Amino acid sequence: MRERFQSIVERGRLLTGPYGSHKRDRFGWFEVGAFRLMVSDGSPEMPWEHVSVSLASRIPTWEEMSLVKSWFWGEEEAVMQLHPPEADYINQHPNCLHLWKPWPQAGAIPLPPTSAVGLRG
Repeated sequence: MRERFQSIVERGRLLTGPYGSHKRDRFGWFEVGAFRLMVSDGSPEMPWEHVSVSLASRIPTWEEMSLVKSWFWGEEEAVMQLHPPEADYINQHPNCLHLWKPWPQAGAIPLPPTSAVGLRG
């Protein structure tokens, strides 16, 4: 996760109330345009970087999730959306998707070869 959040994100930080955080904290709730974001940079007890992305009336598109990913992680960082076993599903908001990245100590996210995804060019 980026050391500092981009200014577009910081401008949307909730500073007061039950979800308030301080400027430059690496966690918090944000309202950026139509997006509502919950961000956590992980801890020893929960060694995952995480951003939940929700919209009021629909789920985010791939392009929107890619945009949010670019606000918090670099171009060369792999981040994932996850489909856990159905027994572990928790759905607290019908229009919310999540981005996850394990802490570096957990190792890199294994990726399939690009040839398994498609042809370049």
